[in-house]
Amino acid sequence: MRKTIRFALCALAAMFAATGAHAQQPLKIGVILPYSGQFADGATQMDNAIKLYVQQHGDTVAGRKIEIIRRDTGGVAPDVAKRLAQELVVRDNVDVLAGFLLTPNAMSAAAVSEEAKKFMVVMNAATAIITIKSPYMVRTSLTIPQTTEPLAAWAYKSAIKKVYTMVSDYGPGHDAEAAFQRAFKEAGGEVVGSVRFPVNIPDFAPYLQRAKDANPEAIFVFVPGGAQPAAFAKALKDVGIDTSKTKVLGQGEITEENALASMGDAGLGIITSFHYDYNHDSKENKEYVKAFNDAFKRNPDFFATGGYDGMHLIYEAVKKTGGKTDPESLLAAAKGMAWESPRGPVSIDPETRDIVQTIYIRRVEKVGGQLRNVEFEKIPNVKDPVKARMKTQ
Repeated sequence: MRKTIRFALCALAAMFAATGAHAQQPLKIGVILPYSGQFADGATQMDNAIKLYVQQHGDTVAGRKIEIIRRDTGGVAPDVAKRLAQELVVRDNVDVLAGFLLTPNAMSAAAVSEEAKKFMVVMNAATAIITIKSPYMVRTSLTIPQTTEPLAAWAYKSAIKKVYTMVSDYGPGHDAEAAFQRAFKEAGGEVVGSVRFPVNIPDFAPYLQRAKDANPEAIFVFVPGGAQPAAFAKALKDVGIDTSKTKVLGQGEITEENALASMGDAGLGIITSFHYDYNHDSKENKEYVKAFNDAFKRNPDFFATGGYDGMHLIYEAVKKTGGKTDPESLLAAAKGMAWESPRGPVSIDPETRDIVQTIYIRRVEKVGGQLRNVEFEKIPNVKDPVKARMKTQ
């Protein structure tokens, strides 16, 4: 009897010792972003939101100290992103891979996530198929078709019958072009022309002139966030497109805060669909915007909000697992998770591991003397339509 009790006590002590040792291990999150180069401002926004979340919620979760290891891709660099992901996994022994502003970088790192069985949180990259590249991946941002198809349906419903499309020539641009054209044609509209341009061009004027010459009722445009929206804004003024006569439609990047500042009144009337804007009217968002401004002296954008919600998902998943970070446990915790984000109610689709959220249709208007994206219609609980179609095929 005494031996049995002694054995049980020893086993219990070993269990507590193991638990204590596990609890003392840091929770390592490897963040891969383009901290330098063309997309550096977007990376700064996302990284600031990651910092803000840690400041607000503490640097320890489920007894494990958060350690964030940052790596810079320098821009669109899939080979670099894959190498950095490998180094983070093998050399730094991270528990989670996160960040991923750009689709090519996320796609290449996905192979590392799958092979190494590492939980991966995509905080921005928005090409629809990314999440099928690794079974250990969750996305907290958006997909391009998720925002674009509702805009195409709205356009036709609003008596726009002829559209010209122009997009950046890479994964998200192809997604945007296909999604908008598909939904617009299915509604009964006509695409009178289309063009793709290099992702890093400095001058959009020749392409906008070509669109203007086609004399459409509306022009749909997709460019990535960062420096491109401001360059598009300049070309819009240079070409002299009157948005009261030719509607300009797009995903929210083209009217983000810096782009609007560059456009001036030429931006009035541009209509976009998106999942987040710092002017969104909710208690959660007002508190978030104030905290972000207090910490970083600027407004958060969609890059920031993808990062903020990505950290929320990591924290809550690790809480649910009691500190375990094996991918199966984290995935089980993440699937179906729902919360109130600054953008509105969101959840993780348990089947696709993509985010479900409200999509807002907005118009650029002057409010208090400043250009703002004013929400005038919303579509709740939007899933990624690409994966919805894949399920039915």
